[in-house]
Amino acid sequence: MERGGYDVAVPEDVRQSRSEEAGGIDAESARGVRVAVAGLFINGALAIVKLVTGLLGHSYALVADAVESMADIFGSMVVWGGLRIAQQPPDENHPYGHGKAEALAALVVALMLIGAALGISIEAVREIVVPHHAPAAYTLWVLVGVVAVKEGMYRVGRRAARASGSNAVLADAWHHRSDAITSVAAGVGISIALIGGEGYEPADDWAALVASGVIAFNAIRLMRSPLGELMDVKPAAITREAREIAGAVDGVADVEKVQARKSGTRYWVDMHVEVDPAMSVQDAHELAHTVKDAVRAAMPSVEDVLIHVEPAGEG
Repeated sequence: MERGGYDVAVPEDVRQSRSEEAGGIDAESARGVRVAVAGLFINGALAIVKLVTGLLGHSYALVADAVESMADIFGSMVVWGGLRIAQQPPDENHPYGHGKAEALAALVVALMLIGAALGISIEAVREIVVPHHAPAAYTLWVLVGVVAVKEGMYRVGRRAARASGSNAVLADAWHHRSDAITSVAAGVGISIALIGGEGYEPADDWAALVASGVIAFNAIRLMRSPLGELMDVKPAAITREAREIAGAVDGVADVEKVQARKSGTRYWVDMHVEVDPAMSVQDAHELAHTVKDAVRAAMPSVEDVLIHVEPAGEG
């Protein structure tokens, strides 16, 4: 594969792995897609149950919870679409691949969480101002089941996100956790309203208001990682490890500079290595091969390494 003037010689095991990934979605990303698709169906069922129960049981907190589950459905669709696009191989117009689609999907989901939190808070305030019936006791049992399911989905999604390094899958997992938080808050509010009796009817609305703040906080926190990826923030851990690996290669006098950026679940690394000024072009060329192969073999998340050779002692 030609890259920056170097005809890269990739070890056979690395070449085979890259070839398989180029032809389709790698195993960990495929797992993230399955988690997102499963979330679509589960969120759909939960949204219907919570909406019907909330309307019949006079609980706005449960209705608000149902609205967030509907937002989760769209969020899972966004994540699924983003992951599918991100795994498409490079083409003439996208020589670095389509990995940024994954960060865009994560950002969209985070923005959706902020929108859901804002909508829930507005409606909660309206319900607090307007008197209404106390919620029915059976709404609590529905919430217990919802919390158990959503927390389970969060944990499964978080494991998939850690395995694949996907910000979008992590954002989707936190979408499930935020739904569980909303349900817990709704349960506390409903319990207070039922125990307190007359005058405590708005308790579940206050609970929904508190939950909206927690959701907004998590959404803002989730935005940092995809924004950093889209802005090509330097991944310090990746550059540090690449520098150490390159510096340990025999023939490299020093590693002058290392830069890296993330696209999807992969990293692109640029580095300047210093070599003996008397080294021939052919030897420097072969050394660049060795450095690149060493970095890619030791760091599976690195998609490509562009190496610029500098004469040692002249900087």
